[in-house]
Amino acid sequence: MNSTPMTEPEHSGYENHTNSTTVPPVCRDASCIFYAAANVIIFILGVVGNSLVIWIAGFKVKKSVNSTWYLSLAVSDFIFCSFLPLGIVDVIKNNWIFGLFICKSVFFIMYLIWFSSIFLLVIISVDRCVVVMFPVWAQNKRTLRKALVIVVLAWIFSAALSLPTIIFADVKYDYQTQTTICYGNYKNHQQKVAEVVCKFIFGFMIPYLIIILCYVVIIRKLKSKQTSTSKKPFKIMTVLIVTFLICWLPYNTFALMGLDYEKYSFFLSGIRVVIVLANANSCLNPFLYAFMGKDVKDQCYALLSKIENAIAEEEDQKMVKGTVLTNSG
Repeated sequence: MNSTPMTEPEHSGYENHTNSTTVPPVCRDASCIFYAAANVIIFILGVVGNSLVIWIAGFKVKKSVNSTWYLSLAVSDFIFCSFLPLGIVDVIKNNWIFGLFICKSVFFIMYLIWFSSIFLLVIISVDRCVVVMFPVWAQNKRTLRKALVIVVLAWIFSAALSLPTIIFADVKYDYQTQTTICYGNYKNHQQKVAEVVCKFIFGFMIPYLIIILCYVVIIRKLKSKQTSTSKKPFKIMTVLIVTFLICWLPYNTFALMGLDYEKYSFFLSGIRVVIVLANANSCLNPFLYAFMGKDVKDQCYALLSKIENAIAEEEDQKMVKGTVLTNSG
């Protein structure tokens, strides 16, 4: 797959078409360099940021419903970002070198993470809506055990939706370009259309509509209170919705366009940009969803403060040693 494994694997189907022409064996053009560099940055930020959230939400803060959401989302995004190097290597070499088993595994895992991440965002939105609309009921019925059950069910549902990708994933050697591709091997065009449309409906349209509905309800409730504390949540809700839309709408639009991509002259040049945007969502989530929580933020600041103090103490010790050596000389 010439596209990163972290994204819609059906894009590899397009690459099966484009690889029929002679292409450079390595990454030399501007779009390829941009794609590789951007994903390296996303990989670093995503792994570091989500690792920090996992450590804080899993071990530092008190176990709660909110920390469960943050932890699950961070684990999902961490796995997502961890697989980015496979896609980067594939694009740079323009050759899938990891074999059929890894190809099928990457397809399944990436769809699993993609669905679970989006479903977790829906769960967070619904949970916040319930807390705002029914605070008394939420205080009595919103338990950690129920949150864990919901997270497990979300992962199971995501796995069920991801299973067909194991069947479609395949590798093919192109004798003309002497390269191997990992792609979605559909029996016919109707099969591909059905999968793409289903993913668009269940993996974007319905989740996004639910998120929008929840935040509209929350914003209306917060505005009706007419308190000074309602302004900050209002801004946060807006940022979350806009970020989600910016990252995923272009990506899903191109997925639908890809069903007949030869009609669009800009498709092949634009696909890498929208893939990068979609991948970026997984490194932004720690900042948008986790670091907005007070407990997580406090722990993060405390950690940074300790690191800063440790560095300052080390520098002070070096200065003292230098002064002693100078005086003794």
